[in-house]
Amino acid sequence: MTVYLDHAATTPLRSEARDAWLAATEILGNASSVHGAGQAARRALEDARERIARALGCDPIEVVLTSGGTESINLALKGLWWSRPAGTDAVVLPDGEHHATMEAVAWLVAHERAQVRHVGLDAHGAILGPAFADALPGAAAATAVVANNEVGTVNDVAAVAQAAADARTALHLDAVGAVGCLDISFSRLRGRAVGPTGLVALSVSGHKVGAPVGTGALVVSRHAQLAPLIHGGGQQRGLRAGTQDVAGAAALAVALECAVDERETEAARLVDLRERLIAGIHRDLPGAHLLGDPVRRLPGNVHILLPGIVGESMLFLLDQEGIAASTGSACQAGVAEPSHVVRALGFDERAARSVLRLTLGRTTTVQDVDAVVAALPDAYARAVAASSL
Repeated sequence: MTVYLDHAATTPLRSEARDAWLAATEILGNASSVHGAGQAARRALEDARERIARALGCDPIEVVLTSGGTESINLALKGLWWSRPAGTDAVVLPDGEHHATMEAVAWLVAHERAQVRHVGLDAHGAILGPAFADALPGAAAATAVVANNEVGTVNDVAAVAQAAADARTALHLDAVGAVGCLDISFSRLRGRAVGPTGLVALSVSGHKVGAPVGTGALVVSRHAQLAPLIHGGGQQRGLRAGTQDVAGAAALAVALECAVDERETEAARLVDLRERLIAGIHRDLPGAHLLGDPVRRLPGNVHILLPGIVGESMLFLLDQEGIAASTGSACQAGVAEPSHVVRALGFDERAARSVLRLTLGRTTTVQDVDAVVAALPDAYARAVAASSL
């Protein structure tokens, strides 16, 4: 039996979302066609869009359906850059963002000559609010993650959005890892922002909330216009051309509705399980150090620094015991890299290779947590021995 504690990477498909997807696949017709079959598909598509909008606290016209978080983030950042006000050439980028954000900005630097205004993190991984606000004036765009995808720290995005509105700078929020367990309302966060400034875009991904992989959305304020990544057809306000995925939209809508309905009770349950896991780790591995904010963190996130080991060794040893976990560090072209988030917290490269991320979700049980706690001491001792070689 596999104990799955990597829900931050992807979480199991909800049966409700699967059923909605299967039902929608029976609808014949392209939603852009004018005949009856096409209009039936259009009604199903727009019904899903309205439900997604309710879950995200925005207007239906502001929902742009995408293939997931990475596309949404790229559309937001590149689209904001290409439609930026004249005379602006900087992007405000906090340290510790997701690689989709970091690499999209790096592409803008390499190909569009963008300038980057970096913003640091505090010792828990939260964006430094005053530094973020100071970097905003005159920037083409800014971005921030709602909750850090590695250490789980939740940022004060209401303050971030207000700072962007005050500076009249366009802001994108990455809510991919947060939307399933935090109350995210686009309209509330946007507040009284004027025109194409303040919070104008928010990205989410389906497979983080139990929808199929390949579904997602970017909320784009009705007051903003982004340059598209994909051209041809003019669908979705011209922001993303192409035949729209009716079944994917239906599944995403249902998954988001389920996540919203159960959010409070599930968050409380996961916090109890998280604290049980942390207590067991501290009892059996006194040298382990919890990273991220101890209170203001995602309900199901446990990110620990284990001195004297290489994180990949722990992953292998735990996998041998049927436990799926993550280091939280990037792995590109098969080469493990030290966590850039841990480095941003002030730790050295060795420490950034010695972390373990355990993330809980709606299928996690007390038995799962206890099984991990029981397996960690032996895996850690063996990982230390392996690392010493």
